[in-house]
Amino acid sequence: MRSATVKEIKDELSALPHKELVALLQRLARFKKDNKELLTYLLFESTDLDGYLTAIRQEMLEGMLDIRPWQSWLAKKTIRKTLRIAMKHIRLSSSRQAEADLLLHFIRLVLDSGIDLSTNLVVLNLCHVQARKARAAIEALHEDLQFEYRLACEQLELSLPDAPRRER
Repeated sequence: MRSATVKEIKDELSALPHKELVALLQRLARFKKDNKELLTYLLFESTDLDGYLTAIRQEMLEGMLDIRPWQSWLAKKTIRKTLRIAMKHIRLSSSRQAEADLLLHFIRLVLDSGIDLSTNLVVLNLCHVQARKARAAIEALHEDLQFEYRLACEQLELSLPDAPRRER
């Protein structure tokens, strides 16, 4: 079975009566957790981006409180879980401002976690990759927002140790 194109779906949805459309969306929400989360964001949280970002930052902070810097394997696992939370919400909001904000907050959390980044190369490389993604998201923002985010990104990048180069 082939999937319909977005245009075909849009045309079909616009032809449906209101009650059928509501029933279809309810069924879609029951089908998969991701669909339910997206509908929740679109219906209730998309109008207040700042409040949404504050709630996500708090969720990320709570996830990082479980970190144990002396247990490298568990620390990496906790950091990846926190990054998955951030990436899920970045995908839901599809906003460059949310992407830059959450990625910078993630790097700040890792730096504040107490992990020795000079010995934990996996986490260090993860932070460098997220910093590059944040820089790309910042470049796509409006000029007024770029200044503040660029300044925060530069400060965080200066706090990160340089990633060692592998010689081949």
